[in-house]
Order: sequence, then C-alpha cells, then structure tokens
Amino acid sequence: MQSSFVGEVRSFVVSNYLLGKEEGLENDDSFQEQGIIDSTGILELVSHLERTYGIEILDEDLNPDNLDSVNKIAAYLTRKLSAVTDQAMASQQSAFSL
Repeated sequence: MQSSFVGEVRSFVVSNYLLGKEEGLENDDSFQEQGIIDSTGILELVSHLERTYGIEILDEDLNPDNLDSVNKIAAYLTRKLSAVTDQAMASQQSAFSL
C-alpha cells in the first residue's frame, strides 16, 4: 500500500514546493535538510494530506520521522490508514456482537 502513496505525495511536493522541477529529488531526500519545505509549507502539506486521505494528523505526529521525505510520508500514511481501517473493523465487529 505504501507505494501507492509515493506518486501522489511526490507530485504534490514537486508541484507546490519545487515549481514542477522534479529532477534531483529522491524519495528519501529530507525536506528539511534540502530546504524544500519550511514550517508554513508543512502546514500546507498536513492540510493536503488530511483532505486527500480523510485523516486527522495529530500534533504528536508532526515530526520528521513521519513528514520529512516522500517515503516517510508514504510510510506514515500506510500506518495511519491501516490503523483507521483496523478501528473501523473492530467497531463493526462489536456492533454485530450486540
């Protein structure tokens, strides 16, 4: 599932922060170290991810381990959406057992 997010996230980053110039951007490049996204850009990125994937990114999730490269974002989305799916399934199962 993670690979399905890479293309969309990469496209958003290239379009919004690199003015469409994709060459030289590796999926593991640190946005912070490369100066690609500043603090205001992170807010825009978070808003995009929340709208696009129907998730809420919690304050404790706002860290470089989750949001500092295309691959880190894809991995975060995979974990986050898996957790949401697991919660929904558990909720459905408990509703059926009533």
